[in-house]
Amino acid sequence: MPSYRSLFRTPEFTPLFLGAAAQNAAGTVGGLALGTLVYRTTGSPLLSALSMFGPSLAQVLGATFLLSGADRLPPRTTLAAISLTFAAVTAGMALPGLSAGALLTAVLLLGLVSALGGGVRWGLLNEILTKDGYLPGRSLFNMMSGLVQITGYATGGALLAAVSPRTCLLLAAALYLASALTLRLGLSNRPPRTAGRPSAAATWRTNALLWSSRPRRLTYLGLWLPNGLVVGCESLYVSYAPDAAGTLFACAALGMLAGDVTAGRLLPPAVRARAATPLLLLLATPYLVFFLQPPLVLAAVCATVASVGFGASLVQQERLMSLTPDELSGHALGLHSAGMLTMQGVGATLAGSVAQVTSPAHAMTLVAAASLAVTLALATAARRERTAPLPVPSAR
Repeated sequence: MPSYRSLFRTPEFTPLFLGAAAQNAAGTVGGLALGTLVYRTTGSPLLSALSMFGPSLAQVLGATFLLSGADRLPPRTTLAAISLTFAAVTAGMALPGLSAGALLTAVLLLGLVSALGGGVRWGLLNEILTKDGYLPGRSLFNMMSGLVQITGYATGGALLAAVSPRTCLLLAAALYLASALTLRLGLSNRPPRTAGRPSAAATWRTNALLWSSRPRRLTYLGLWLPNGLVVGCESLYVSYAPDAAGTLFACAALGMLAGDVTAGRLLPPAVRARAATPLLLLLATPYLVFFLQPPLVLAAVCATVASVGFGASLVQQERLMSLTPDELSGHALGLHSAGMLTMQGVGATLAGSVAQVTSPAHAMTLVAAASLAVTLALATAARRERTAPLPVPSAR
């Protein structure tokens, strides 16, 4: 398996990595600012959660209509254009006087565009790296995301104490612009991986092909459902601790970083292959403590420990790639990303709705219990799956 250091000697890896880092930083600072702005304006846990995680809900539309472009559009132009779109819309959200409805509409637009971006980015990463390089490469991206979130949420929390949320949104727009320039200048002009024009019909056909395999279906469900429900818990940080949400988000990002290092580098292959279910159980279990409405210090510890479980995603993605033809890698990874983010939006909506009628702490507990139940059900279904290898379908 390639070392982390050797990945940066791979052509195009560094600009793709830096462009994603700038985009993650923008999403972190901008999301916290937007969630805080909406909560200060409306006092609603549901609307605050939707403002931060609502873009995920639009991912299902992108996965339905746009995802065929992940392998059929030139990666450099597409990724740069997506970052520019994010910069423009985020700057627009900083305008004074916008209603909560207008802000949520803009958020959903970004989610629709983001569904295509995930497929293009991860498909390009799979193309840039060797076959055994994808797992450490994705692990490094996840580690970067964790570090950026730790820094971004801590910085965002400090900025929100000093300046307005709208100023933070303008900073996020500038970071999106930096991402677009990095991608446009640093990536080569690669052709699309698959011939043909992007279309809704092509998206539907490939989605059906990927979904037709039972092992892939179980892998997708494992990637989407437990993760999405636990992100519903995270979406309530702002309403659980309005003055310390940045601290909770930073601690969760620290735990995610530890989980990615463990799954991506420390676990031997034989152990890693069996680690998905234990990590998913760890992902949800600490949130059961929130039923007792713990103080900030204990809540931060629970968030940190739980987020180690996000390392399960690397294990599951490795399995997904082993079950998928190379020419469909971008679409398959885009479907994973879009479905995961969609379920995160569903989890945020569910958790926010429960919090409206109970409390943020009790909603976290209930959603975490649902995540545990789903994980155990999927593990039972996987054990019943026949071990005989299934034929890999043709991309035609």
